[in-house]
Amino acid sequence: MWAFLARRRGLRELFLIAAVYSMYDASRFIVAGHQTKALQHAIGVLHLEKMLDIGWEQTLNVYVSAHAVLAVPADYMYATLHYLVTPIVLVWMWRSHRDAYPRARTILMVATIIGLVGFALLPVAPPRMLPGFVDTMAQYAGTGWWSTDASAPRGVGSFTNQFAAMPSLHVGWALWCGWQMVRHGKHLITRVSGIVYPALITLVVVATGNHYLLDAFAGIAVVLLAMAAVSTTAHLLPRRVRDMTGIEPSIPSRSDSGA
Repeated sequence: MWAFLARRRGLRELFLIAAVYSMYDASRFIVAGHQTKALQHAIGVLHLEKMLDIGWEQTLNVYVSAHAVLAVPADYMYATLHYLVTPIVLVWMWRSHRDAYPRARTILMVATIIGLVGFALLPVAPPRMLPGFVDTMAQYAGTGWWSTDASAPRGVGSFTNQFAAMPSLHVGWALWCGWQMVRHGKHLITRVSGIVYPALITLVVVATGNHYLLDAFAGIAVVLLAMAAVSTTAHLLPRRVRDMTGIEPSIPSRSDSGA
């Protein structure tokens, strides 16, 4: 009986995650034909960064792209880690921290959905599509499994959303992973890795010309917004939805209530 329930819950988790990924995959149809608008938005992001005096992406991108010893590892990290680390952390949470898993998983899903809304409302071309930047992954495509269409495998570039720069879900997902590792890791190396990983991904997405620094900040913001949304609205959800997602409203302890 317990094995059946565990299998059923596992299938439910796979369904929920697959549904969100399908929404991400479908986002390319929403922005299809919006290249001119996406490029205009990209120029606007650069202007804003110059006003804030944080527009150093081009310098980093050109420097990294000129050195294969830096560019190729960065390309592999951009193309691979979010496909590996995020599922690994999800499985680790599911197996080792089952009580904390539902809320953590729901925050990841909500953050992703917020990001998809951002892609639809504000398509933004990545820096690699603008003059003066280097498409690092295209430059070194012969050394990896990706094509010249961002991190998409060869032959499936048309199935990717090329205008999904803002927010950076690479950074958002990395922050979520790091948060779980720091919060629930029992070993020092796990907690330290949880701090290093989001910082490394932020550096990689900027260096490879795939995101602006403001995209990274936006990726952090969507995770924080998702945390706030899940924490404050869980009690408003119908019981059926709470049963499906596995989240419950936070119940303050007696010490928290001042008793």
